[in-house]
Amino acid sequence: MLGIGLVNMLVALDQTVVSTALPSIVAELHGFEYYAWIASAYLLASVVTVPVFGRLGDYFGRKRFVLAAVIVFTLASVLCGLATSMPFLAIARGLQGVGGGMMVGTAFASIPDLFPDPRARVRWQVVMAAAYGIGTAAGPSLGGWLSEHFGWRSTFFVNLPVGVLAFYFIWAHLPSYRRERTGEVRIDWGGAALVALVLGCFQVFIEAVPKDGFTTGNLILAAVVVGGTAALLACERRATHPIIPLDLFRDAQIVTLFMLSTLSGFVMFSLIFFAPLLLQGGFGLSPQQAGLLATPIAACIAIGSLINTRIVIHLPKPTLILSIGFALLVAASAGLALATQSTPHLWLEVAMSAVGIGLGFILNNLNVFGQEIAGRERFGITTALLQSTRMVGGMLGTSIVATIVNRHYASGVEDALQVLGKPAAARWQPELGDPRILIDEGLRDSLLNQLRAAGLDGPALMEAVRHILVQSIHIGVVLTGCAAFAAVLIVRRISHITFRRAPRAG
Repeated sequence: MLGIGLVNMLVALDQTVVSTALPSIVAELHGFEYYAWIASAYLLASVVTVPVFGRLGDYFGRKRFVLAAVIVFTLASVLCGLATSMPFLAIARGLQGVGGGMMVGTAFASIPDLFPDPRARVRWQVVMAAAYGIGTAAGPSLGGWLSEHFGWRSTFFVNLPVGVLAFYFIWAHLPSYRRERTGEVRIDWGGAALVALVLGCFQVFIEAVPKDGFTTGNLILAAVVVGGTAALLACERRATHPIIPLDLFRDAQIVTLFMLSTLSGFVMFSLIFFAPLLLQGGFGLSPQQAGLLATPIAACIAIGSLINTRIVIHLPKPTLILSIGFALLVAASAGLALATQSTPHLWLEVAMSAVGIGLGFILNNLNVFGQEIAGRERFGITTALLQSTRMVGGMLGTSIVATIVNRHYASGVEDALQVLGKPAAARWQPELGDPRILIDEGLRDSLLNQLRAAGLDGPALMEAVRHILVQSIHIGVVLTGCAAFAAVLIVRRISHITFRRAPRAG
């Protein structure tokens, strides 16, 4: 469990450290249009590899795949730290996502193997909560501090020592548990390729349509998504060992959990990746200050998980904890959507704390509830698909929110500059339309000097642009709140769950 916990910490640390460093990365490497891809590339690669390796772990044992995952993830972190451009970084993040997907699909599925009794499994989630809490609590402040003092590249290199420790504990202590199987296992590589094709094209489609409209290329992408989905369904029906067993989707309870997992990923990743941009670009805080203000998200995920392990097994209706968790996310989204540059930092910390506690009530319980409903023979694939759907939600969330922020910010700046007249608006639109000026102090000072030389009130223009960015992110945050509210309503569709004691082996 310590080895699995370190794997969990590795994933958590990477997510939170990198999210805080993203504004600094964009400031140096340029390419704000790739902002969402730094998150989405990781999520897209993960969402494909989680079910693939979750299934392979069911067939061939999980330990070897966990070890390979740690190696891939750590080496990819080095490549991220050496990136010279945003496209290079996005590709390296995709490779990191392959390692992360391997870890999530195999390490997390090892827990029900070790603890068949769901009550014991819930109590042992304390280890996972503590590991995730340490990684996420240290991540924002560590990411901000490293970015400010040693540059953003150090936020990727910090994965190296954690990766070495994780590799040692998994290699030395994780049992080589392998389920008995009969007959030859025929891996569904066709299904895996179709999953990658459908999700990849869908990702490009949802980002391209808001920018370019329904062009011929985008219509072709839509046709590929529809055709690929139909081919995937046909492939999985014929496969003897499908990557995605379709019989799972006949169970309405499991489908509901997949929907909740998708919505939790939508809310979680949107807030984790855009809260630092709101604090740094919108409110003008330093990376370290933004990291400290975002720390309650991470710390309270651990606190919420610890509280959850104490109370959920005693609740007459355990699914109530999911409703409470999503309601906290609704309240937190509303609090962030109302926040302004003059909002007291205590208010921001309360909102971030609500996000963390809400996620602490949700994340582990979705896994445990899914395993209880699916039964032992489907532990591995159910756990993997819950992780995959969460990543799909995160991919959709970051892409949709990024598109909303980009479009609203660009149009808002264009409208604001019209008061200067068309020639002046055309002159300053490229500089003021790039959010990097709100993050990069050197770039901002240079632009202010140019505006002053042109006889314009640079500080007033900069403040107007900052206000437009805050408004743009607020719209995205409201959307995440709507997703959380939808989840509160959907939870009611889960029937009563009770934790049964598993019979002791032997």
